[in-house]
Amino acid sequence: MKKRIVVKVGSNVLTMKEGKLNITRMSALVDQIAWLRWHNYEVILVSSGAVACGRKELQVDHMLDSVEQRQLFSAMGQVKLINLYYDLFREYGLHIGQVLTTKENFSTERTFQNQRACMEVMLENGVIPVVNENDTVSIEELMFTDNDELSGLIAQMMNAQTLVLLSNVDGIYTGNPSDPNSEVIRTIKPGEDLSRYIQSEKSSAGRGGMASKYKTASAVASSGIKVIIANGNRPNILIDLAERPNETIHTEWTSDL
Repeated sequence: MKKRIVVKVGSNVLTMKEGKLNITRMSALVDQIAWLRWHNYEVILVSSGAVACGRKELQVDHMLDSVEQRQLFSAMGQVKLINLYYDLFREYGLHIGQVLTTKENFSTERTFQNQRACMEVMLENGVIPVVNENDTVSIEELMFTDNDELSGLIAQMMNAQTLVLLSNVDGIYTGNPSDPNSEVIRTIKPGEDLSRYIQSEKSSAGRGGMASKYKTASAVASSGIKVIIANGNRPNILIDLAERPNETIHTEWTSDL
């Protein structure tokens, strides 16, 4: 029986310090997803990075408000992002399909079921869904908090066994991750409150942060889905989580369900 996994990769993993897309890391993640496919996993990829891609494509000589920026840069950047994924997965003979969604699509039964049916038929036919928020039509009050929230909704909608949130740190720490005395909290039990350990800082590239990942992970784990926060910058992190979970540094939510 195939195992269904949702992998969310954020802008802080996909971009370099200067904001450019990190093609080498993107390629490495595709390599790992291909490995998962060969080892009986159905993979749904929730990928940020469109706005970061678009921002580097065009220099705007006048002021834009925050919604206008997201609409413009995501419209340009999503084209570049999905084409990069297309080329990288094609090297392995794997097909991808683009799924752009909004918060409204989870609010009614009809749109919810239509969205799920689309992704189910993709998976049944060996197509990897690449999901992102449709920033070109989203406005502030209708936006997801970030792609952490989106990936959690996708994992529950698609009845995934596992949700992996790839960050630029190894998981939730007992203190500031830069403090050598801080340690990664390896296992979180159902109902366990670790909010005192959550740092409020966000990356320069993304909208989320560890607070968002913690909120999403807690909600998704309560529905019986295994949730992992791990470092997307580590070589072969997805393969290690699949083959050697006990030896791989990460934070994992357990479930009694």
